[in-house]
Amino acid sequence: MPELPEVETIARILRPELIGRRIVEADVCWARSVAMPSSKKFKEQIKGQEILEVSRRGKFLKVQLTTYDLLIHLRMSGDLLIKQGKIKPEKHDRLIVTLIPTPFLGEEKGPGKTYLVFNDTRKFGRVWLTDDLEKVLGKLGPEPLSADFTPHWLYDSLQHRHRQLKPLLLDQTFLAGLGNIYTDEALHMAKLHPLVLSDSVTRKQAERLHQAIQAILREGIRRNGASIDWVYRGGDFQNHFRVYGREGQPCPVCGTHIKKIVVGQRGTHICPHCQKG
Repeated sequence: MPELPEVETIARILRPELIGRRIVEADVCWARSVAMPSSKKFKEQIKGQEILEVSRRGKFLKVQLTTYDLLIHLRMSGDLLIKQGKIKPEKHDRLIVTLIPTPFLGEEKGPGKTYLVFNDTRKFGRVWLTDDLEKVLGKLGPEPLSADFTPHWLYDSLQHRHRQLKPLLLDQTFLAGLGNIYTDEALHMAKLHPLVLSDSVTRKQAERLHQAIQAILREGIRRNGASIDWVYRGGDFQNHFRVYGREGQPCPVCGTHIKKIVVGQRGTHICPHCQKG
């Protein structure tokens, strides 16, 4: 599943392709991909909308339209493609949005058409069209690269919960954007075991964790995310992992072999020496 750096990279790629274009129509190829509203209302409401901005909130891609916001969560296998010219829906295409430049003086069926295609093999991805972002994003925690995410906030929030550290960091209502990869990487940098209880973390440890989360995410964004499967392509952060996916290989800090354990039903990579429980 794409995490914050991957979604940020996708937003940066799509931004120049989408901003300033007008939506002619939307072809919903699989109705359940549209979480809000009904597929019929979705097609009616999105028609004629102009794309004003493309950004990100947590793991959600956020496309600001004239009246609404289009939100896309790629989940396990979702992909967004820009296509030109005449196209036909492919096997795993779930939504095709037809776009034209704004202003556009020619016929809507003429040249200059662009298509935003949401392709999703496993059908877990979802799309929302809403005029009230709180309905979808209201429960998300703070952005880890925002001014709201401070060492003091993190320490205080950890102290008010009694949960294992990794599952808590993966909880999007606690902190938005972290997934399996970047949580493992940040915990290793901070020298914290993923099973440590949140309310046992000291202030100094919380400061290290805060610094590690931001450093890992910024590095991931700088390297355009991680390309670790057939879905997300283009980044090279996978070539610089500290622990994730490196079971049996030496820790880059101490040389101890990386170990894979299971935490909250998630494969988790740690250095037994650097991250003592």
